[in-house]
Amino acid sequence: MNFSAVDHGMMARALQLAERGLWTATPNPRVGCVLVRDGAIVGEGWHERAGEPHAEVHALRAAGERARGATAYVTLEPCSHHGRTPPCAEALIAAGVSRVVAAMADPNPLVAGSGLALLRAAGIETASGLLENDACELNVGFVARMTRGRPWLRLKAAASLDGRTALNNGVSQWITGAEARRDGHAWRARACAILTGIGTVRDDDPQLTVRAVETTRQPLRVVVDSQLETSLSAKILRGGPVLVAAAVDDEKKANLLRAAGAEVLVLPNAAGKVDLKGLLEDLARRGINEVHAEAGCKLNGSLLREGLVDELLLYLAPCLLGEDASGLFNLPALTSLDGRRQLQIRDLRRVGADIRLIAHLL
Repeated sequence: MNFSAVDHGMMARALQLAERGLWTATPNPRVGCVLVRDGAIVGEGWHERAGEPHAEVHALRAAGERARGATAYVTLEPCSHHGRTPPCAEALIAAGVSRVVAAMADPNPLVAGSGLALLRAAGIETASGLLENDACELNVGFVARMTRGRPWLRLKAAASLDGRTALNNGVSQWITGAEARRDGHAWRARACAILTGIGTVRDDDPQLTVRAVETTRQPLRVVVDSQLETSLSAKILRGGPVLVAAAVDDEKKANLLRAAGAEVLVLPNAAGKVDLKGLLEDLARRGINEVHAEAGCKLNGSLLREGLVDELLLYLAPCLLGEDASGLFNLPALTSLDGRRQLQIRDLRRVGADIRLIAHLL
């Protein structure tokens, strides 16, 4: 399919609109829609929150009668099923649009091509694949949850240039500057859950809430705590929902944590530790699209060893801490470079005085 320059420009605008739901659309995908008639935009919209109208409905309301004969540019295939809201494909048909261009097909098995098929059956011209990679990137967590049954896991860490995250006495605040920390909070805000380990809770007593940027919701905080050692006075038990994932079924400890406001989930693996893959699958069933991990080298290493990390978000400060300081990942020693984990660097930039690196695991 050959797309015109106008097609590209309008879909780029739809993606800009979709990004406005970056922090609020979860667990639904981030979707934008632009309606164009006679070369002019007659309606725009984006999906803001689950249970509220989808992007197409907002755009159709804005366009009114001008939607008839228009082209709809939508970043995700219009839905064809009844969920919390009626099908958007039917709304586009009723409005009389003549053409629908989707950036990507919907990975949700409830849709998966049926939305575009419904439009074609009604005589509407359809096309898809325009700026598809950008649309997938915007909804990487939703795609992951729909296609493999677990969220996209982004592992965030801050380190010195020699890859050290804390002094050997445990001091780690603050290696990076204020700008990098604020940027890290923006990444927290877009996630559905923040994952950490008992070691971080015990050593740093973090809140792991979004504070440095404005947000209308707090992600679920998840603590991997095999032996239910989380202190009842820990800051993480305040400020929003908390899930403690354990490997032991200690009813007394669990009830104390529940009384403090936490949910306790017992998920042991064969080694007596928390089943991390099972935990992520459980989060997917709860509608969690993106998990933002901020943990110590032990949990970081476990997540990497089990192949559960999709993306690294690494902040490097212009300083050196030395070999006695703590490292980033607790990984087994290699005897050959053939065993090294390969990364694809997706973005590299300065944030304040620090360097931010984003890489995907290959």
